[in-house]
Amino acid sequence: MASTAVLLHGFAGTARHWDRVIAASAPAGVEPLAVELAEADPLTPDGVAMLVSARAPARFVLAGYSMGGRAALYAALGLALAGRVERLVLLSAGAGIEDPAERARRRAEDEALAASIEREGIEWFVARWRDVPLFAGDPPWVADAVAHEERACDPAVLAASLRGLGPGSMAPMWDRLGELALPVAVLAGARDARYVAQGRRLASAIPRATFEVVAGAGHRLALEAPHAVARALHAEAG
Repeated sequence: MASTAVLLHGFAGTARHWDRVIAASAPAGVEPLAVELAEADPLTPDGVAMLVSARAPARFVLAGYSMGGRAALYAALGLALAGRVERLVLLSAGAGIEDPAERARRRAEDEALAASIEREGIEWFVARWRDVPLFAGDPPWVADAVAHEERACDPAVLAASLRGLGPGSMAPMWDRLGELALPVAVLAGARDARYVAQGRRLASAIPRATFEVVAGAGHRLALEAPHAVARALHAEAG
């Protein structure tokens, strides 16, 4: 019997972000269920956990990318999904900002960005987000695909997700990683040095975790390395 994999996209994404992974998963015995985070009410970690709880079957694999990875980790550590998550897959993700001053700075930066998105609109955001250093090495086709996806987003939802799910808003979870008793697969792209370090730290703190650096990929693994992601959804972690 195929396992259901609930997929949580990242900031400025939609469920369509997972299309290449869904295509790669077809022969792998996985039934993907890509969730629109905009449908969470409220658009907070608890709201996402409640949305997943309502949409998912009794038992499932939970996967999240970047912001969605933090939300997936939060959900797996909470009570709303207790005993239902078979395996956790974290892509280009971390467990939050530990230093309170740094977290406050990031919260202020995210609030400024949210206000700018509300004021300037989606085309301004698409141009602004394309220049973020995290994505500097992305091939042009990846940048174009992401821009197309971003144009499908509601500016008000983007602003709300920054305020409710941004790393400045979410409490860090590093000190809780040892509570995870389920298998966890952590992946990061080889070009994504920041999240290679974050991923390695995640995996070292989670008892049954594996860590994979995906050659030739950057932050957006679902686009550049869909087969690696599909394998992680299907394969048992350590």
